[in-house]
Amino acid sequence: MDPYFDEARKLRNQNKIDLALETLDKAAEEAEEEEDVKGLIDCYHELALLYLQLDKESDTQFYWDRASVLLTDIAYPYGDAIHKYIEATLLFRADQSYQALFMLNEAKQLNNDRNFFNNILLTEALVYMKLEKYDSAAKNLNSLIVNTDIYEKNYLSTRAYLGLAQLYFKTENFEESAKNAEEALALANANSFFLEIRKANRLLSKVYSQLGAYQKAWANSQNLLKIQDSLFTIDKVKVEAKTADKIRDDYKTELIARQDGTIQELKESQNRSELTLILTSAFLIIISLLAVSLYRNNQIKLKTNDLLQTKNQELQVARDGAVQAMEAKTNFLSTVSHELRTPLYAVTGLTHLLLEENPADHQKEHLKALKFSGDYLLNFINDILHINKIDANKLEPLNMEFNLKKVINEVMDSLQQSAKENKTRLILDYDNEIPNHLMSDPLKLSQVFMNLIGNAIKFTRGGIVEVICRLKEKNGENVTVYFEIKDNGIGISKEKQQSIFDGFEQGSIQINREYGGTGLGLTIVKSLLGLFESEIELKSKLGEGSSFIFEIDMTSKDDLLDEVSFEITKGDYDFKGLHILVVEDNKINQVITKKMLNKKDISCDIASSGEEAVTLSQENVYDAILMDIHMPGISGEEATIQIRKFDQQTPIIALTAISLDDSVESFYAAGCNDVITKPFKPEIFYQKIGENIFDKKIRTSLS
Repeated sequence: MDPYFDEARKLRNQNKIDLALETLDKAAEEAEEEEDVKGLIDCYHELALLYLQLDKESDTQFYWDRASVLLTDIAYPYGDAIHKYIEATLLFRADQSYQALFMLNEAKQLNNDRNFFNNILLTEALVYMKLEKYDSAAKNLNSLIVNTDIYEKNYLSTRAYLGLAQLYFKTENFEESAKNAEEALALANANSFFLEIRKANRLLSKVYSQLGAYQKAWANSQNLLKIQDSLFTIDKVKVEAKTADKIRDDYKTELIARQDGTIQELKESQNRSELTLILTSAFLIIISLLAVSLYRNNQIKLKTNDLLQTKNQELQVARDGAVQAMEAKTNFLSTVSHELRTPLYAVTGLTHLLLEENPADHQKEHLKALKFSGDYLLNFINDILHINKIDANKLEPLNMEFNLKKVINEVMDSLQQSAKENKTRLILDYDNEIPNHLMSDPLKLSQVFMNLIGNAIKFTRGGIVEVICRLKEKNGENVTVYFEIKDNGIGISKEKQQSIFDGFEQGSIQINREYGGTGLGLTIVKSLLGLFESEIELKSKLGEGSSFIFEIDMTSKDDLLDEVSFEITKGDYDFKGLHILVVEDNKINQVITKKMLNKKDISCDIASSGEEAVTLSQENVYDAILMDIHMPGISGEEATIQIRKFDQQTPIIALTAISLDDSVESFYAAGCNDVITKPFKPEIFYQKIGENIFDKKIRTSLS
């Protein structure tokens, strides 16, 4: 179905509705022939959206109802998500804005497809504008302007510019309105977005009239008249209406024919039914005789059911108690993990500063031990927070384009130092038949490889750790990749192999004391692979090594061009003379961050709140802003949104001790260029500052 849907989406955005309808009609016929229920549901949804664009809400409701019938008999989360999205759009058109927002949020929970998420952001923005929640609308629209959607990038950007133009017009900021409307018109003309060309000209005519630029207003009015009066437009409306009515009527005719056939079958079976009725009557007499003997048995069953119901209620109460206890534990551990990061930042930061000040040899030994303990504690806190996120269902797999070999190489490069310390060789056996461009979640895959390869290195000394990647199956765009992380280390005994994936489990107390670690790494791996609907297999013999095996289903994008290979080396930046704003409410953290900057000859101003940060940014020019997220008053995220209203250029780097409820995506949507998690390694701290100031790092959720 995908080629049909891609073509229909392209035609719809260019307002070639008649051709889009015909394309989807062919798709629906093919789905019916192949008995592809999910494909047919998707066709009905796409037809409903097209009829909505034609303002034929009754026809939209007709196809929405057809999809509803099919969804009752099949588990299809993506179909349910689109279903709720269409319902939200109908509610919005019926002036039920709050119900529409609720339904959009429901849809968002069911699917995280990037294109679907972007369309929800756009619809949310329209609802927010109707409710006059302009800040929320602007946040959504600004994030769509720089979207990376692989299907509708230019269309979504055009709609976002138009939305901002309308927002600024409503708030009487006519200069910004004109600026965004011109951006929208340029994109719409370049991509033949007919409806958006018309809307942009209409809005520019009104905006320039308000600004007194009557010549420009007249020019846009003339463009609008040419579009509206053209024979093409008149014929187009007629063709669209004729095509839409024909497809709908043909479908309804076919539906009636099916019902007539069913009625005829019922008539033919009427004679057979009379004979069946006689036999049924005789059967009922026999059943009636048996009913008396069954009566007593039923009385016994009723008493048993009453007892079972009582026990079920007791079990329900116990279950609710267990759920509440689990939620309390999750929230408690999340809070503790988050709160520990602030003092840990002081420990690691002060240790780094003391090591930089040429301490005596006996002091250096103690400081290195303190640094090791701080790093160990940080890894432990990160593992606990990660397990909490999984337990609280806060993690969902993303779906974005990436290069698998590059991801694995980056993980192996980061672990080379650990391998050298253990005198262990790392080997990558990679199948070149695996497509270069895959769609999945590279971040969570990196975490899986980091844990498995790191685990293998830890328990292998003077040996080999091999990472094997094989293309197991390729069917069209669907790809299955086989992975095996193999070592010749200490191995795992048979009796421990069943429990090794449980939390805080290692091979034995002796192993824990000798090798260290929390025993959470394999638990995290198992949970992350569960998000991909994959299971991990363990093969191991004590003293001979271990193999961890799993498979991942992905989607390939063969039509994408290979990226130009280049390497970004860690820069040795000259920071001297830079002036930075540090936004941080914790006094100790202020002192540590300032000293770390001064070490590189960077001067800084300190803002203790989000409000103060906005004020200082308006009054001064900074090379960059280091923004704490969690502060009293307005948060760092809100402060960033306010700063971006008057300053689009200065790099803003979020400094945050990320908690259970934080979303890195929301930081980027607010306008941050990068994120550094506290506590951080000093080299990463300086590297991020250098990249964002000197390299003008492009904002991306994978930074």
